[in-house]
Amino acid sequence: MPAKKKKQKQIRIHWNHHHLGILLIAIWFGLTCFITLLLFLFASLNIPDIEALLHYQPSETSVIKDRYGKTIDRIYIENRIVVDIADMPRLLPKAFIAAEDARFYEHAGVDSISILRAVINNLRAGGRSQGGSTITQQVARSLLLSREKTYLRKIKEAILAYRIDQVLSKEQVLHIYLNQIYLGEKSYGVEAASQTYFGKSISELSLAEMAILAGLPQAPSRYSPFKHYNNAKKRQGYVLNRMAAEGFISSSAARKAFVAPLHWAPQKNYFSHSRYFLAHIRKIITKRYGHHLLATGGLTIETTLDLSLQKQAAISLEKGVASWALRSGKGKKTPPQGALVSIENTTGYVRALIGGINFQRSQFNRATQAKRQPGSAFKPFIYGEAFNTNFSPASIIMDKPLNLPGDRTQKPWRPKNFSGKNFGPTTLYTALVKSRNIVTIKLLQQIGIDSIIYLAKRTGIKSKLHHNLSLALGASEVSLLELTAAYSIFANEGNYSPAIFITKVYDRDNRLLEHNIPRNRKILDARAAYQVTRLLQDVIRTGTGKKAWGLAGHSAGKTGTTDGNMDAWFIGYTPQLITGVWMGFDLKKSLGRRETGGLACGPIWLDFMKKSMIGTKPRFFSPPKGMTFLPINKQTGHYDPTIRNKTNWLPFKDENIELILRGTVQ
Repeated sequence: MPAKKKKQKQIRIHWNHHHLGILLIAIWFGLTCFITLLLFLFASLNIPDIEALLHYQPSETSVIKDRYGKTIDRIYIENRIVVDIADMPRLLPKAFIAAEDARFYEHAGVDSISILRAVINNLRAGGRSQGGSTITQQVARSLLLSREKTYLRKIKEAILAYRIDQVLSKEQVLHIYLNQIYLGEKSYGVEAASQTYFGKSISELSLAEMAILAGLPQAPSRYSPFKHYNNAKKRQGYVLNRMAAEGFISSSAARKAFVAPLHWAPQKNYFSHSRYFLAHIRKIITKRYGHHLLATGGLTIETTLDLSLQKQAAISLEKGVASWALRSGKGKKTPPQGALVSIENTTGYVRALIGGINFQRSQFNRATQAKRQPGSAFKPFIYGEAFNTNFSPASIIMDKPLNLPGDRTQKPWRPKNFSGKNFGPTTLYTALVKSRNIVTIKLLQQIGIDSIIYLAKRTGIKSKLHHNLSLALGASEVSLLELTAAYSIFANEGNYSPAIFITKVYDRDNRLLEHNIPRNRKILDARAAYQVTRLLQDVIRTGTGKKAWGLAGHSAGKTGTTDGNMDAWFIGYTPQLITGVWMGFDLKKSLGRRETGGLACGPIWLDFMKKSMIGTKPRFFSPPKGMTFLPINKQTGHYDPTIRNKTNWLPFKDENIELILRGTVQ
């Protein structure tokens, strides 16, 4: 009996070792298959790499600002302004944590308790009514996954959230979340949302306002205070209660915040009267940096625009076109187009620009893109070059009919004065003030076409100028911006100030990309420039620009009217601003028989300039050194000491005084 038991015991031990080996092999094989299956499933999930989160740099809104730093436009694919977590108000992140993920600092990216609670609630609801996603999971979903509602995506989301929590600190996750999350009304991140809903930065938010924002992530449209105010208030109450429950604020503070008044940002239309200016800024930046950087790079673009002047420019232009409609009797059904540019004399800063009557109907910018004949508005350049040599306002040229050879395919050219009359011996003073064509053509013959083209190019006119005598009558097409900026040589003591639209551009990290400062170039002798200015003052006082008379202080300007009255111009300036106005039809037809630059554009210029001077003291043009004023008969050009009113005296270079007194000046 004992031998039998011993044998059975030996057999049992032998059987156990044998099966143990098989069992170990089976376990090894099972684990291998399980791991292989897990690896296969993990590979099939196609889990994204989280490397991008380590260098978080999302698409960010570029902003355009006016001269005073006020935001006037935003360019974006996603409206987002990134703010460092350290620069956020202390309670703002806590409001989102209370509403979205109270155990944020306790879990490792995935909150099993929240998931269990969500499952129970979903079973009760008979569907997926609650997601249970942590803030970290929301970051993973927003940046690395699609928004499809499937269990496979939830698995990916959980895996990614765990990995993110291992790599990033909680503060880094919060930084990404609060800048990435969509909060409705095309706003991404808390800063953009704060400006959208409340018109201010997050640093200025009240607790009540923070709670409104923190209530949005779950359903931005459903809880939008702009669309569903009652829903937004209920959600705000929920957030405040959760903050109190988590000990972030007291119950008393929650109650006070809930009843605190909310002041919403106005629904701004940044483009209302600045659309042409802003479109031009976008064009400049796109050309320099590309559209992608403009739309996603978070650029800050500081411009020269003065919003009050821009608004007034739009009003003045609209009034001018309405006046045309009344004069013409055609009503507002077929109004002409108009444009206005206003530039600061000494800097070249463009303070206002209107490129048309209605941007929504036509985006074509008639201030910068349209090329039209300026007519007599071009004449001051010819007189400026003449005064830069040996001519003076008292110089005489005979005004009599001209018969000039035309081009090979054209008949002889017989130019005429606007009145159709000839006036015999004419001073250059009278010729410019009364805009006499014949005298101007003869003056161009004497000083040379090449010198005028060279002068025009140095004043920033890049348009092609015809190399013939029609240049004297402004037959070469230019843009309003070109011509207005070129007038700076008269307003700025012979110095040309290139037009500047953008002063500074910064990248998203506040690094300066460009800085445009005024760069004046000496073009004319200051005395020659002043002589032109003095004559253009009388254009407004007694000449073709009388409709522009009425400003306090000094003003000067020149009208321009093309053949058939198809284009009307007025370019004028004070010691502060140069402003150019144009009116005409896009399809080049007559404005009307009486619609000259003085009638059509002079009143627009005057109305705008009057408003621009509100709150400023009248200023006056000062003659440069080396000039003397003399009483001159403006018809004969002779020295006339009987003229007692010094406001009618004319300026002359000191070296010409003796010749003037002897009556032998050219």
